[in-house]
Amino acid sequence: MRARTGQNLRSSTRRDGRRRRAVSAAAAMAVGVMTLGVLAPPAASDSAAPPAAAAGPDAVQRALNTLVRDDGMPAALASVKDRNGRARTYTAGVGDLTTGSKVPRDGQVRIGSNTKAFTAVVVLQLVGEGKIDLDAFVDTYLPGLVRGEGIDGNRITVRHLLQHTSGLPDYGVHLDDDEIRNRYFEPRELLDLALDHPADAEPGKTWGYSNTNYVLAGLIVQKVTGRPLAEEMDRRIIQRIGLRHTYFPAPGEMTVREPHPRGYHRSPEDGPLRDFTEMDPSAGWAAGQLISTNSDLNRFFTALLAGRLLPAAQLAEMRTTVPVGTSGLRYGLGLTSRTLSCGGVYWGHGGDIAGYETRGGVTDDGRAANVAVTSIPTDEAAVRHVSEAVDTALCG
Repeated sequence: MRARTGQNLRSSTRRDGRRRRAVSAAAAMAVGVMTLGVLAPPAASDSAAPPAAAAGPDAVQRALNTLVRDDGMPAALASVKDRNGRARTYTAGVGDLTTGSKVPRDGQVRIGSNTKAFTAVVVLQLVGEGKIDLDAFVDTYLPGLVRGEGIDGNRITVRHLLQHTSGLPDYGVHLDDDEIRNRYFEPRELLDLALDHPADAEPGKTWGYSNTNYVLAGLIVQKVTGRPLAEEMDRRIIQRIGLRHTYFPAPGEMTVREPHPRGYHRSPEDGPLRDFTEMDPSAGWAAGQLISTNSDLNRFFTALLAGRLLPAAQLAEMRTTVPVGTSGLRYGLGLTSRTLSCGGVYWGHGGDIAGYETRGGVTDDGRAANVAVTSIPTDEAAVRHVSEAVDTALCG
């Protein structure tokens, strides 16, 4: 999981203006960009479109084709819903580099730090129920747990966690791909990794992306409810709004349950590209463990912004943002806003985990789009092209 200011908010701390050393697969280390040559991407799927629509690729399809042809993504997928509710799905590339199989339409992918938005919703639902106070200190719920060099749970609030203003160090940069790909991590182990290092900043003083924040948020949910985070997430969000292809992998579950494109990862960046589809995602936990589809992500963010998951007061808190760098990107409580070329903003999060990257969100007038690629881009052009594909989908 990594943070990236500017065009993308990453689901790890690979880069915040400088390269960092490789981090774990579950912590979503950056991968290199592979040149695959020209592939023949399939056309967009749209059962409601007239036959003439198949005559040539539209702007979204062209954007996905670019990600495959020019940026070396093995596959790219998108789901787009316009303000009238009309939905389209797209694919480009191949679903399996070994077999050359087709990309499953709206296939499942690991959604990385989009998980943070789900975790934040659960926390804010509990705020609405009077069970959590956003401005209470972490020690109120986890007494004595958060201690370290410059770190004190009596100075860090729940709001600081959800907003990434706690100053807590990120455990992700201290994990290695090969060390943890097949290893199950308990959440407390992830927290201990972080607390072995000094604070990055004073609480509330500056924004700094840290997966540790959301591990603590998940632990607070479990302490307050007495139930596993995965069960609360499933009951409060997934079942409630009918996300039929979204789930929190069980302990030790390394596969993807439904049709999916395979995910690829390069570590180190000059090493060979490896199939990372099967992996233990537990190092992501509340910060990045979920599996979903582009369409389900559209449904989730649409329901969230429409007020179907949170009371108005808590949704307003979630949408209250602080600036991230100078790019116009802003971060709320597990929710980001990004500017659009056609005016206005869209709300979402984004995420990556070794093998997959997802970007997208929804607008206040009901447009929705999510794009996934099956290798995390590190080349600046590829990073830009993923963001541009989302912008094209929402502005077209």
